[in-house]
Amino acid sequence: MIQLVPHMRILIAVAPVDFRRGIDGLAALCRSVLNEDPMTGTVFVFRNRAGTAVKILVYDGKGFWLCHRRFSRGRLLWWPTDPSAVLSTHQVSVLLAQGDPRDIRLTPDWRPIATATSPERFHESSSPRPAAPPPGTPTR
Repeated sequence: MIQLVPHMRILIAVAPVDFRRGIDGLAALCRSVLNEDPMTGTVFVFRNRAGTAVKILVYDGKGFWLCHRRFSRGRLLWWPTDPSAVLSTHQVSVLLAQGDPRDIRLTPDWRPIATATSPERFHESSSPRPAAPPPGTPTR
């Protein structure tokens, strides 16, 4: 299983794609249909028409990763159809495990995590933090 963390930007293609597409074909789809640059580190999730497999495309700064998961048994129970639907990383993990993320109950986030695209990331203090003293240095 791929480790999904809350600060990742994850986009799920609501329409099924032709799984004969590889890295270049899915990256082109990201650019043309989703209007997104696939080289930003965003995680793109695709499904096949039958709902028996998913592909995940992500660029890590050195190259693309393309993960293909074919389910041994069954199909996806649910897939978002609304392009404006927002799923948490935990809900995406449930979705990738053939679960229905609408059925899980989660406590709300205590404090939202800033992402690379959210303006909160740039509202950090402008003054640098004082450096920690080296180990063994007496403190006052």
